[in-house]
Amino acid sequence: MKKRNSIGFKVYGRYALFSDPITRPGGEKFSYQTPTYQAIKGVVESIYWKPTFIWYIDKIRVMKKIQTESKGIRPIKMKTGGNELSFYTYLRDVEYQVSAHFEWNEFRPELLDDRDEHKHHNIAIRSVQQGGRRDVFLGTRECQAYVEPCEFGEGDGFYDNYNELDFGLMFHGFNYPDETGKNELGVRLTHQVMTDGIIEFEDPRNANQQLCRTLREYGESYNFKKFNTGENVKIEEGDFT
Repeated sequence: MKKRNSIGFKVYGRYALFSDPITRPGGEKFSYQTPTYQAIKGVVESIYWKPTFIWYIDKIRVMKKIQTESKGIRPIKMKTGGNELSFYTYLRDVEYQVSAHFEWNEFRPELLDDRDEHKHHNIAIRSVQQGGRRDVFLGTRECQAYVEPCEFGEGDGFYDNYNELDFGLMFHGFNYPDETGKNELGVRLTHQVMTDGIIEFEDPRNANQQLCRTLREYGESYNFKKFNTGENVKIEEGDFT
C-alpha cells in the first residue's frame, strides 16, 4: 500500500557499482546484479534529507536488462604512492524505479518542532522534479546518476513477466547510532528476491537478527551530533531551507 508521504522517481545512469564486499579484500570490485537497500537510500538522501526523519525504501523496479562490463582501473596506493592495477566490474546502462517514504526519527527529540509532514513531503517532491539537491550516484562516486519523477509501475520493464529471480544473501544496509538509538555501528544482510522485476525490500526494523552483526561499539560516552534550535538549526513556519 502506498503511503501518503511516499515519493516515486526513476534513477538511471551509464554505470553502477553496488560492490559485493566478498570481492573487496583483493583490491577488486565486483557489482551485485541489483541495487542494495543502502545504495538506494543514499540516492533518496541525495534528493532531499534532514535529520528530522528517516527514509525507508519500500521497493524498486529493475527496468533494463542486467548487464556487466569490466574495466582495468589504476587506483592510487594511498601509503606508498604510485598506482596499482585492479579490475572493477560495473553494471552497464541501468535504470530503476523507486518508491520510498519517510518517518520521523524518534531518536531526534530536539527536532520535534520540525515534524511538519506536509512541508517535508512537498519539498521532497519538488527536489525530485529538480533532479535532487546533491550529486546523485549509483553505488560509487564515479557512477553519476540522474533522477526524474515517475509513477512507480509505469512503462514496460525488461523483467515484467520474468517470474522469480533469487539473488541469494546480499548486503542490506548499516545500522547507524542516530537511527537506532544504540551506541554501535551494525550491518545487516538479507535474502534478496526479485519478482517480475520488482524487489520489495525488508524493513530494517524487522531485519532477521541472525543476519545482523555489530561492527563497532562506541561505548556509553559516545554522543552523536545534536541539532539545537537557536544554535545550529533555524525552524520557522514555511521554512524551505
